[in-house]
Amino acid sequence: MRRLPKHKLRNLMILFFCTGSVGIFAGLYLSPNQIILTMIGVSQLCLGGLFGWLFLTQQPQTKEERRRRRKK
Repeated sequence: MRRLPKHKLRNLMILFFCTGSVGIFAGLYLSPNQIILTMIGVSQLCLGGLFGWLFLTQQPQTKEERRRRRKK
């Protein structure tokens, strides 16, 4: 997998966690179609967890990678 910048991973993580929590809330309390919205909200929370895990376990960029990136 290609290395993503930290700020993009953080933004994706926040986006998925927020939409997942809104989806679960809407599915449980607001909508007559409860099971579909709740399942979509849970899948969004799982994606938020995945991007959070990538964000927290990503290795710092080395000097060689920074130099190689500038040359291209």
